[in-house]
Amino acid sequence: MNAQSGGPQFEGPQEIPGIKSIIAVGSGKGGVGKTTLSVNLALALARLGNKVGLLDADIYGPNIPLMLGEGGSPDLTPDNRLIPPERYGLRVISIGYLTPGDKPLVWRGPMLHGVIKQFLSQVEWGELDYLIVDLPPGTGDVVISLTQSVPLTGAVVVTTPSGVSLQDARKAIEMFKEVRVELLGIVENMSYLMCPHCNHEIDVFSSGGGERTAKAYGVPFLGRIEMDPTIREGGDSGYPVVLNGEQANNAKSLFAFARKVKERADEVKSAGTGGVLSID
Repeated sequence: MNAQSGGPQFEGPQEIPGIKSIIAVGSGKGGVGKTTLSVNLALALARLGNKVGLLDADIYGPNIPLMLGEGGSPDLTPDNRLIPPERYGLRVISIGYLTPGDKPLVWRGPMLHGVIKQFLSQVEWGELDYLIVDLPPGTGDVVISLTQSVPLTGAVVVTTPSGVSLQDARKAIEMFKEVRVELLGIVENMSYLMCPHCNHEIDVFSSGGGERTAKAYGVPFLGRIEMDPTIREGGDSGYPVVLNGEQANNAKSLFAFARKVKERADEVKSAGTGGVLSID
C-alpha cells in the first residue's frame, strides 16, 4: 500500500525475538472447527514437551478464552507491554480477555491491523518453540495484517469433507499461495462419526475430500479428526480433550495431527523455505 492510498504504512514482516516458529491456522469459512483444532493443536504441542503460545486473531469471534476456561486478564509490564495469561501451560492472548462479555467489536481494517500488531510485538511472549495463531475464517484484513507483520513458518488449512467446505478451503489455499506463505498441509475435521452401536464410521459430511484436495495441490495431508461429541464438550467446558493425554481415545487423532504439524514446521524451518511476501 503506497502513501497516496491514505492507508497505514507497513514496515514489512519483522521477527519476534524468542519465537522459533509461527504457525497460522486458517479456513475459508466458519463452522469447520478451526478454533477447536487451534486450541487442541497448541495444547498437544505443549504436552509433547514444547514451549507454546496461542494468539487468538479472530477479533470478531474470540472463543479461545471460553475454550480454555476463561482465566484472568493480561498483566502489564512497567513499560505497558502485555503479559499473556497462562492456561494449561500455554501463553495465551485474545481480545476476549480485554473486552469480556458479548458486546461486539465494530472495527475497520486499520484498527484490526493495529491490534494484530500489538498482539505480536507488544506482548511478552518469552521463549517459544511455537506460536499458534488462530485466524478468523475467510481471507480478509486480519490475514493480510498477519502476513505483513511477521514471517510465518507456515499455515494449516482446516476443512471438512463436504463440497461446500472444500470450495472455501481452496480459496484459503490460494490466499496463502498469493501471499507466499508455506502450506504445512490440510487437516480434515469432522471427518466421520463413529457409530456407538455398530462401531462403524458414518460419513456425515461425505468422505475423503480433504485428502483429495491435498493431493491436487501437492501439499501434505495432516490427518482426519473424528466428529466426537466429547471434543465439542471439551471446548464448551474449558477443558479440551487433549488434556486427557495422548492415550485417550478421543485425543489420539489430535496428537497425531500435532505431531505432523510439528514435523512439517521443523522441516520448513530447517530448509529455510518459510516466509511471506511483504505487501507495500
